[in-house]
Amino acid sequence: MSSDPARVERITTRAIIEQVLDPGSFTSWDEPVDYSFAAAAYREQLEQAALRSGSDEAVISGFGTVKGQQVAVVLSEFDFLAGSIGRNAAQRIVAAFERATARGLPVLASPASGGTRMQEGTPAFVSMVHITAAVRAHTEASLPYLVYLRHPTTGGVMASWGSAGHITISQPGALLGFLGPRVYETIYQHPFPEGVQVAENLKRHGLIDAVVPLEELASIVNRALRILRPSDGLSVAAEFPTVADRRLGEHQVWQAILATRKARRPSVRHVVKYASSDAMQLSGSNEGDRDPRMYLAIARIGGHPVVLVGQDRSGLNGSGSTEPMGPAFLREARRGAQLAENLGISLVTVIDTEGAALSQSAEEGGMAGQISRSLSALVGLNVPSVSLLLGQGTGGGALALLPADISIAAANSWLSPLPPEGASAIIYRDTEHASTLAHAQQTDAFSLKRAGIVQAIVPEEYDVCKAPRRFAQEIGQIISIALTKLAKEDIAGLRRQRALKYASIGKQALLG
Repeated sequence: MSSDPARVERITTRAIIEQVLDPGSFTSWDEPVDYSFAAAAYREQLEQAALRSGSDEAVISGFGTVKGQQVAVVLSEFDFLAGSIGRNAAQRIVAAFERATARGLPVLASPASGGTRMQEGTPAFVSMVHITAAVRAHTEASLPYLVYLRHPTTGGVMASWGSAGHITISQPGALLGFLGPRVYETIYQHPFPEGVQVAENLKRHGLIDAVVPLEELASIVNRALRILRPSDGLSVAAEFPTVADRRLGEHQVWQAILATRKARRPSVRHVVKYASSDAMQLSGSNEGDRDPRMYLAIARIGGHPVVLVGQDRSGLNGSGSTEPMGPAFLREARRGAQLAENLGISLVTVIDTEGAALSQSAEEGGMAGQISRSLSALVGLNVPSVSLLLGQGTGGGALALLPADISIAAANSWLSPLPPEGASAIIYRDTEHASTLAHAQQTDAFSLKRAGIVQAIVPEEYDVCKAPRRFAQEIGQIISIALTKLAKEDIAGLRRQRALKYASIGKQALLG
């Protein structure tokens, strides 16, 4: 489809109902609107808009099913005064969210609007606050909010309920932005730069998760709701597999580190593919950036819905980049943590990094501050959490995803303030003592378990590079055990235990 917004076909409300909802399942929630508040000239505009559009307002709402799953819908009717939001439309949106919240229903919203209604002035503009409050109350009830942005969506609608979804996708080629291009050109006397306010560009910049045609929307909504459904009825949690404690020598520690640096070592993508029953990858921080080392997804592991945030050291997340993780990575990670809290589901973090970027752009992007904010978010998380040390665990980039109620480590994984070569350079002014430092600093998984930093170890009694499926499935089983254990705890108790866990670590000197 063309990326020129002027040539993009507008998707009607009727098309949404007919192609996304199950046939005959839609039931309207809308009460008749009252135009009596409007002056005569404006009232005539409203009446004419109703005749042209076949709708009495710029929004319709109701209830239906998508492949059998119940969902509330809030849909813009662009043919009614360009989908603009006035008092009646705002009240209809608020009422729909309040009803969905009371009934425990997810919401599928599909805005297509020029913004707030100029004929109703500032009161219409400020009504976006009321709408946002209703959306927030719905998400605070841990109910999914899915948004499908249609062409065009601008102004106050894009800046409120259009940008508040847990998952946000868009019609291909759609014009999406804060300021409408016609308004911009009128004010500034030159056209808005081409290609900026196009769905595909927003996807590249991490502002929306996907760009899909209407015919795929029902499948995506169904998949997201299946992943996010409550945990299956689970029995008493099993215990973690027993792994004999080992005190590794210097050579063994170094061999483990080298094993994690192999190019073919299983990555977070293998964990998602083989350890989850289903997953949907998301994209970006929702704040205008994304990092190719990030793997962010909603997934289902062992019958539990989770948000998964993983370090993809392969750098193959759509770009082929081999740059170290930058500040944008941690902004995306915090999006994942917030998403888990909003949905009331567990967070799983996967650590596998050679370290955070050391560069001018990383410094100017506030890398240190981003690590600090990530640590704060995870320490204070209001949902259960599991962290997995999958391979390399270098520096602040690894530490930023470590805090969790239960931490799991692959047997060859390791955690260190710097790469061992870097530690050697600081202490010995060479890299020849890297293996000595790695051993002395107790970086290996077994030392981490003895120190209380990790609670379970995934054995590596075979070459995992040759059996990634088996390895990932074994990891998934241990994550599932951890999630089942945590599901039985109250969050206040988990937060207390989390604080005590880290208070007890690091009270003895490691080096002589």
